[in-house]
Amino acid sequence: MIPAGTKTEEAVLRIAELIRRRGGRALLVGGCVRDALLQTPVKDWDLEVYGLSADAIRDAVSGEFSVDPVGMSFGVYKVHHLEIDIAMPRRESKTGVGHKGFMIETVPQLSFAEAAARRDFTVNAIMMDPLTREIIDPWNGQADLQRKILRHVSEHFSEDPLRVLRGMQFAGRLEFKIAPETVRLCRTLSQDELPMERIGSEWEKLLLHGTTPSLGLRFLRDCGWIRYYPELHALVGCAQSPVWHPEGDVWEHTLLALDAAVRFRTGNADDDLVLMGAALCHDFGKPAALARNAAGMIVTPGHDWMGQEPAETFMTRLWRKTDLVNEVKILVANHMKPAFMVLQRVPDRTFRRLALEVPRLDLLGNLVESDIRGTGNTQESLDGKLNLVQEFRRRVKDLKLDEKPPDPLILGRHLLARGVPPGPEMGKILKRCFDAQLDGVFSDESGAQSFLDRMPELTGRQ
Repeated sequence: MIPAGTKTEEAVLRIAELIRRRGGRALLVGGCVRDALLQTPVKDWDLEVYGLSADAIRDAVSGEFSVDPVGMSFGVYKVHHLEIDIAMPRRESKTGVGHKGFMIETVPQLSFAEAAARRDFTVNAIMMDPLTREIIDPWNGQADLQRKILRHVSEHFSEDPLRVLRGMQFAGRLEFKIAPETVRLCRTLSQDELPMERIGSEWEKLLLHGTTPSLGLRFLRDCGWIRYYPELHALVGCAQSPVWHPEGDVWEHTLLALDAAVRFRTGNADDDLVLMGAALCHDFGKPAALARNAAGMIVTPGHDWMGQEPAETFMTRLWRKTDLVNEVKILVANHMKPAFMVLQRVPDRTFRRLALEVPRLDLLGNLVESDIRGTGNTQESLDGKLNLVQEFRRRVKDLKLDEKPPDPLILGRHLLARGVPPGPEMGKILKRCFDAQLDGVFSDESGAQSFLDRMPELTGRQ
C-alpha cells in the first residue's frame, strides 16, 4: 500500500478500495507515479479504473465522495475539493488535424499495455496499484526513469504534436535527456495546428517550474522546433565580445542567464513569469545591434531598447497577456541601467525617476544579476559585477523603491484647499510639486506643506 499521509493520499486509497469491492481495479497512472518513483512531491493524482463502466465508477465512489463528470465523452470524474481525477482506459483514433482531432472510445476491459500506449513518454506510462503497490510497466518506463531519459512510448506520439513542447518542459523540469529516436520523430512534426493557449501553457510550465530550463530550449533547437521562434533562432551564432562573454554566442549566454534566474523565483506566478520571460528575452536586440567599433571589437549599442519589439513579438505569440508583455518589455529596455547608475554614482533623484519607468526595481535587480551570472567570466570578475547589483539593490531599498514607484505627496485636493481650481494650471503645479519631490526637496507630508507655503503660484489664493 502507499503510505496514507495527507487527506488526498488517504482518499486515493479509499477510492481504490471502493472500486475493488465493485469488481474493478483502480491504478495510479501518469505523472503521479513518475514523481512518486522519483521521490518528489505529488500534487495531482490520476486514477484509471479497469473493469467498470462510467456509471459503475460513479456509483462506487459517490456514497463517500462528491464527484463531477468533467469529461463524460471519455469517462473522467473529478473528486470535489481534492486533486484527484478518476478516468477510464480509452482508445484514441486520429480523425483530423490539430490537438483535438481525435475520436475517443472508453474501453473498460482494455489491456494495460494498450491503455499506456496512448501516453507520451515511457516515464509517464508506468502504473501502480495503490492498494498493493504493484508496479505495472509495459513500456519499460522505470529503466528510462533510472537513466533519466525521455523516450516516446509508441507511434501514437506523433498524433499529437503538443507532445514536442511537453518534451521541452519535461526536459527542463526533470533534467532528463531526450532519446535520439524521439528527437528524430519530433523533427517530423509541426506546431502549425496547435492552439496558442496550449503552446503558452507548456512554455509557462518550463519557465515557472523548470529547474534547468535551458535543457528544454536545447531540445527545442535539437529537434528543429526553434524555427517556430525566430527571435530565439536569431541568437544562435550571434557573436559577442569574448572579453565580456567568454561563454560564447548570445544563445549560450541566454540559456545560462535563464538558468540563473531560477534562483529568484518566489512562487508568485505573475512575478516569476515576468522575470523568467525577461531573462529569456533580455538580449533579443543584440542580433540587430551587432557591430564592430573602430578597434574592431564586437559591440551591440542600444541592444537593450532595441530588444523591446522582438520581445513583444515573441511574447504575444505565446500569451494574450498585455500586462505581462509590457512588464517584460520594460525590464528588457532597462536592464543595462543599474550597473551604469552605480558606476556613475547618480543621485537619488535618478533612482526615483527610474522607478516611475520601471515600477518593479526588485525584478530589474534580479534580471541584472541573472544576466551577469549568465557569463563564463571568472569568479573574481563575477564578484566585481555582482557588487554593482548589490549596491543598486541597497540604494533602491534605502529609497523604499523595491516594489513600487514613489507616490505623489501633493494631490489635487491639497491645491483645491488652497484655492486652485481644477484645470491645466492645477496640472502644471502638481507636476512641479512632484518633480520637487523626486529631486528630494521634500519627502514627507510636513515637508510637502512647507513647500506649498513657499510656492509663489499659491500666494494670496486662500
